[in-house]
Amino acid sequence: MEVLRWEALSTAGIETGSWMLHISGAKMALRKASVEVHDSNCGMDVEGDQQQHKISVGEKRKLEETRICLCHVPVDVLAHIFLQLTSFKDLAWASGVCRKWKEGVREALAFREKLSFAGWRADDVTVGGLVQGATKLLELDISLGRWGSRITDGGLHWIASSQCCPNLTSISLWGVTGVTDEGVVELVKMARSLEHLNVGGTFITDVSVLAIADHSHHLKVLNLWGCRHVTESGIVALARSCPKLTSINVWGMNISLTCELRLARMNPNLQLKPSQVRNPVTS
Repeated sequence: MEVLRWEALSTAGIETGSWMLHISGAKMALRKASVEVHDSNCGMDVEGDQQQHKISVGEKRKLEETRICLCHVPVDVLAHIFLQLTSFKDLAWASGVCRKWKEGVREALAFREKLSFAGWRADDVTVGGLVQGATKLLELDISLGRWGSRITDGGLHWIASSQCCPNLTSISLWGVTGVTDEGVVELVKMARSLEHLNVGGTFITDVSVLAIADHSHHLKVLNLWGCRHVTESGIVALARSCPKLTSINVWGMNISLTCELRLARMNPNLQLKPSQVRNPVTS
């Protein structure tokens, strides 16, 4: 089981004593005036994988001469490197190396527009702390991990109070069963730029849906998969208050044909998935 916490991760796989950073089978090399990313065929030694690549004597001598300690690399250069990392786990490892690397990760997070915790068993403190630092974040995915979710309303409160929350255009809470109406309502009140929202597989009720209708006027796509506690009244409120809404996933919900026909008359562009209407309804 991989339980992910931001402040307590191993630094294995990171070579702090040389100028090379070994992360996820790649070699990231810092040169005096540029940053180069080397793949597995670059000809450099990969100590972490117990592999040796053939290089010429001249290349090896040049490599030794240009080695520098990563402790002397400017924070903005480290931030540029860390910005290229797509794995949250790699970022967490890098943050645990030293204070300078941690500052570099923080600067990289400040420029990140997408952040995904999908597949990781992150907790409220981990998610909240990272989102607080990602001031330019636009898309956030904290979907259910393979070992279950530990996100609760507390984590949603952290997100709602972050600087980036009013600018978020996409949020996924897919399968996060630890959240309730309280946390979702607080989140959508602050995330007023939402265009895509996924709360499928949660136990929210009409309380959350009415809050979405009141505050998410830019919403285009909503996933309510399996939200059996949401009624037709909530769906009608969404259609009435969210003019840009084009798709609602209502799989597993009890939505009648009569209600769907009513929605089609209110908003001809709105489609329920799955739909019971065979022929389009014109106003």
